[in-house]
Amino acid sequence: MFDHLGFGVSHYEASKAFFLAALKPLGMGIVMEGPWGVGIGPPGKPGLWLHASPDKPAVPMHIAFQAANRAEVDAFYAAAIAAGGKDNGGPGLRPQYHPNYYGAFVIGPDGHNVEAVCHKAQG
Repeated sequence: MFDHLGFGVSHYEASKAFFLAALKPLGMGIVMEGPWGVGIGPPGKPGLWLHASPDKPAVPMHIAFQAANRAEVDAFYAAAIAAGGKDNGGPGLRPQYHPNYYGAFVIGPDGHNVEAVCHKAQG
């Protein structure tokens, strides 16, 4: 449904480093960067835009990234924790959503609840 998403972060460099590390296992990296901020996504398609907003505290939100398989969810979680994220629900099935919902949740530098999710059956 969404083409891209952008939001301000109060700690630009910390947030950029966090998202780059957490999303690397999902095949994402810097696509564009300039004085307006950074566009992160798969090669050629920035889907997440971060811009510095140090004068405004961030309002925490939930953002979920699609993973191709459960191993990517596990790798996302490990990378996000290593990058300074705080655990908000380790990798695992969430059958309350649907039988194959496999996700992991981490709180990032600005308090955002960042998730990686795979909707496929184990295989």
